[in-house]
Amino acid sequence: MEELKPRAANSSPLTPIGFLERAATVYGDCPSVIYNNTTYTWSQTHRRCLRVASSLKSIIKRGQVVSVLAPNIPAIYELHFAVPMAGAILNNINNRLDARTVSVILRHSESKLLLVDCLSHSIVQEAISLLPANAEPPVLILITDDDNVSSSVTFDRYLDTYDGLVEKGDTEFRWVRPENEWDPIVLNYTSGTTSSPKGVVHCHRGSFIMSLDSLLDWSVPKRPIFLWTLPMFHSNGWTYTWGMAAVGGTNICLRKFDGNTIYDLIERHGVTHMCGAPVVLNMLSSSPDNHKQLKNPVHILTAGSPPPAPVLSRTESMGFVVSHGYGLTETGGLVVSCAWKPKWNKLPATERARMKARQGVRTIGMTEIDVVDPDSGLSVKRDGSSLGEIVMRGGSVMLGYLKDPVATSKSIKDNGWFYTGDVGVMHPDGYLEIKDRSKDIIISGGENLSSVEIESVLYTNPAINEAAVVARPDEFWGETPCAFVALKKSNDNHHHQNPTEKDIIEYCRARLPHYMVPKTVVFKDELPKTSTGKIQKFALREIAKAMGSSSRVSRM
Repeated sequence: MEELKPRAANSSPLTPIGFLERAATVYGDCPSVIYNNTTYTWSQTHRRCLRVASSLKSIIKRGQVVSVLAPNIPAIYELHFAVPMAGAILNNINNRLDARTVSVILRHSESKLLLVDCLSHSIVQEAISLLPANAEPPVLILITDDDNVSSSVTFDRYLDTYDGLVEKGDTEFRWVRPENEWDPIVLNYTSGTTSSPKGVVHCHRGSFIMSLDSLLDWSVPKRPIFLWTLPMFHSNGWTYTWGMAAVGGTNICLRKFDGNTIYDLIERHGVTHMCGAPVVLNMLSSSPDNHKQLKNPVHILTAGSPPPAPVLSRTESMGFVVSHGYGLTETGGLVVSCAWKPKWNKLPATERARMKARQGVRTIGMTEIDVVDPDSGLSVKRDGSSLGEIVMRGGSVMLGYLKDPVATSKSIKDNGWFYTGDVGVMHPDGYLEIKDRSKDIIISGGENLSSVEIESVLYTNPAINEAAVVARPDEFWGETPCAFVALKKSNDNHHHQNPTEKDIIEYCRARLPHYMVPKTVVFKDELPKTSTGKIQKFALREIAKAMGSSSRVSRM
């Protein structure tokens, strides 16, 4: 047996790009992408991607970075296949960033080509003007949209349009397969919830494993109808961009959405699956339509901080089947899921929500996940209360941060673990629960407080729409919890009078240990969010820091 070795026939590089070819054969006549009044089939999507890839190949070289700045429209979906098929590395840029940040990303990634949605045209022009004089700006391709081309677009700045790439391309193009499965496929920038964005590089192999793992763990059947409420620029839509081709799904694309749009599309297309941050659940459950039941169950996968119990209960009572997971840009998708057990269905609603708020256990594609003491590296007790840092290893962990060996070696350590920077506990039954980003733990009088726990109590208050808790400096305690809350609009709020700071503090005092009760409450119309719907705690921390050490209420 020692003489039997890997060779070309049994070790061809794993890549999710091959899913598309198979989809064209198996699901050729089935709808692949629906956007407004346009519908493509899988054989059409396959041909379109080949054409775009062949056009791209004439503009860029193998291994160069191709950036895309667009919302969830068909072009960004197709580019998940077409860019790697041209041998290039896909870099999706968050379309809600400001020009300065876009400029930083273009420079850092050394992007050679940028495909721009027509509505992002002015941001890109400004971003390019901010590039240093010695930096070579990327070649621009305009993605037009009949309904949305703005009159300010000057076509002469663009080499071509996206439709032009499709028209000029070759359907017989032999796409560029990776020479090695460790070749980079995507460059994703972190959302910057805790710091400045970093460029995360994933390889073909990691994305292939993550795509299949994500389908298997969420039990996605063949031919699902998937509504894109999760931005595709966010970790490649948690790899469901490629995964939908593997199962012949229908991708319902949309530029922007609110509660009513989502309900309308669910009804019109018979949506079966969708993903999103907890803010999407909040939007669905507080929409004016939320008293109507769904005709058929819709599976919704959420990640980020655990959905507060009341939001979960409201969403599920309408017919959504909520699964909760945990992942990072650095893992390419969700690598821990709530791994629900049927016997838990018999529990009371509040207990069910508490179980569902636990992130759960590693997905099948991950090798190991643990919670360790960051100093000693030893596992913490499995008692559901000993805090430690979440570490993991597995095939979908990133190759590293682009041009940042220091940050790479800090997170991927020589002991064989990837350190996430997230704080969690391990329950006696082996289920993991995230307590906080390490930056979000509040240390008050020597006690470690979890902001997530305080937030989950705030969310049970019927007057509160959004809540976030951060540390505020305190001369005596070191830090105290400061709650930022956005109240429901008065027509949603059954109370005639909005609660005061005192009301909210008393509400928390009745439900939390006294040392965990917020000492300050700041009212805002809306909490600041990252493009992926996560509340920007670093922005709130800055406000809390600027407030100094007093405890007066402020309305902003």
